[in-house]
Amino acid sequence: MIDSETRRAELGRFLRSHRERLTPQALGIEPGVRRRTPGLRREELAQLAGVSATWFTWIEQGRDVSVSAAALVRLARVLRLNPAERAYLFDLAGRRDPDMPPDDTAELPDGLDAVVSTIASPAYMLDRSWNALAWNAAAAHLFTGWLDGDADRNLLRYTFLNPMAQRLIADWEIRARRLAAEFRADYSRHLAAPDTRALVDALRAESPFFEAAWQAHAVTEREGGERTFNHPRDGFLRYRQTTFLLAPHPDVKLVVLVKETGFPPARE
Repeated sequence: MIDSETRRAELGRFLRSHRERLTPQALGIEPGVRRRTPGLRREELAQLAGVSATWFTWIEQGRDVSVSAAALVRLARVLRLNPAERAYLFDLAGRRDPDMPPDDTAELPDGLDAVVSTIASPAYMLDRSWNALAWNAAAAHLFTGWLDGDADRNLLRYTFLNPMAQRLIADWEIRARRLAAEFRADYSRHLAAPDTRALVDALRAESPFFEAAWQAHAVTEREGGERTFNHPRDGFLRYRQTTFLLAPHPDVKLVVLVKETGFPPARE
């Protein structure tokens, strides 16, 4: 199980990162001429959130102090956190967000391969560490070096460590940075899981790009949208991606890519 010191340190880094991104002007604060602190000062944020400046300083320093859900709600509001960032904040603090419904869990159902195989477009399922649980033939054909052959089935290791991913994904740097932010949202819900922690530690050690993206502390939910590829056989491909959560098992994602119309058909 993750130790409390590590969790407190990550909470402090997260809060500081987002505090420093806020400009005083955005919150109606006169910045002054002798300002040396990037973003908001601790005292300014504490006042806006209705908390003690000393208490907030201790939180950023990773000290062992009590953090209530009510205080987190106020901090999330002042820091203008998006839903994924807010969930990450509460997970790090070990508190349940009072505005979120209870998290139900269930056994992973059988027959995932059969379900995915019925989808005509490229489709695959990911577990909490973003290992592919199931995928169809169309996905294996699209994702060369990941879902074909005997390749590593982890999406993050493929994206950040496999040179084939950089050639396949048309806007690799943008997509890779986005993936790191999306995974951080999931990671916060499993900080005590050895597999996810080992995955992140290994990626940080082996990929300087992942390390830089991870240190940015960006958090966002996995979203759909346009995805483009430079396929070694089919050439340029454009898809619209949609991600579904497997009810009642939110750790499992079904990702479907539907080919965009208006482009030449793929070469056989």
